[in-house]
This record gives sequence, structure tokens and C-alpha cells, in this order.
Amino acid sequence: MSNKLTLLLLLALACILKTVYSMTIDIPANEQVCFFEEIHLSDKLTVTYQVGEGGNFDIDFWIANPQDSIVVSSSKEDKGFFNVVANMAGRYTYCFSNKMSTVSAKSVSFNAHVNEKVPVNEQNEEDPLQSEIQELAESILAVKAEQEYIVARERRHRDTAESTNTRVKWWSVAQIVILFAVCLWQVHYLKHFFEVKRAV
Repeated sequence: MSNKLTLLLLLALACILKTVYSMTIDIPANEQVCFFEEIHLSDKLTVTYQVGEGGNFDIDFWIANPQDSIVVSSSKEDKGFFNVVANMAGRYTYCFSNKMSTVSAKSVSFNAHVNEKVPVNEQNEEDPLQSEIQELAESILAVKAEQEYIVARERRHRDTAESTNTRVKWWSVAQIVILFAVCLWQVHYLKHFFEVKRAV
């Protein structure tokens, strides 16, 4: 039983390594970047993304089929998870657009993978082992996508905390300088107040 499980995990890992890639791209203001995948009929394209930095952390996204019809889209989202089952074979294009921003560039991390349809035998039956491997691979990819989103979110929150910490530090230094200046002025003023004026 453990040999079958080991084999199953190794096959799932091989499938994942074969069909998954992760990228981070910088999209300048008022531009878009597109990628494509060649997909066979009934294959499933999965794209996950998250905006790591830039502006309001939002981006426009869409997937178009080989006839350039938009299949799925989202507008001004900071993350997304999309599945498209191919109803026709051909080149499916997915695009990230930063055209709504006129000033800030965006950094987008994304994963894209294609799950091929499980082949059927002569009796029109799917191989159960192959189906289980595919389900396991999809689950691992979903966990990986969620983990990458959490890492990007943690990075964003850490940057915010460090920025706030720096501001608080410099504000504290400014307050100390002002406090010493006011103390010196008060001592000088009180000393001057109690000085005896002598007429010459």
C-alpha cells in the first residue's frame, strides 16, 4: 500500500513540475502584458495571480479563447483564481492590464498551468489512478497559490509596518529635539527674568 502511495505522490509531483510555472512581472503604468497557452479540447487552464506592489494593488485580468472572445475577466482586483475548461482547441490568451493607472507600475506574481483531460480507454472509462493524481495535483496547486498569496500579503504588511516604524522613530527624534529646545529656551527666559536690572 505504501508503494502505491509513494508512486502516486511521485507521479503527482512530476505532473506539477511539468505543467506549472510561476512568474513575477512588472507592468508599467498604462500598459498590458499578455501570455498564451496552447490547449486541447476539454483541457483545463488554471491561472492564479496576486498584485505584490504598486498603486492600490489592483489589476485588470481576462482570459480569451482562440476566437478572441473573453471567457473570464476581473477588474481592479488584487488577487484572482480562474479555471477555464477549453470548449475548443487552440491558443488561449490571458492578459494583465494596468491601463487604468497613469502613474504607478504594478508587480504581479502569477501561476498558470494546464491540466490535460484524463484519457479514456476503449470502454469509455477513465483510469481511476490518473484521475486521483490529477485531483491531487490540482489540490497541491491550489495550496501553492494560496501560500504565495499569503507570502505576498505578509510582504506588503511588513513593508507597511517598517514604513510606520521609521516614521514613528523620526517623529520621536523630532519631539526630543523640540523638547530640549523648549527646555533651553525656558531656562534662558527664566534666568533672564530673574536677573536684576542695574541702572548705570
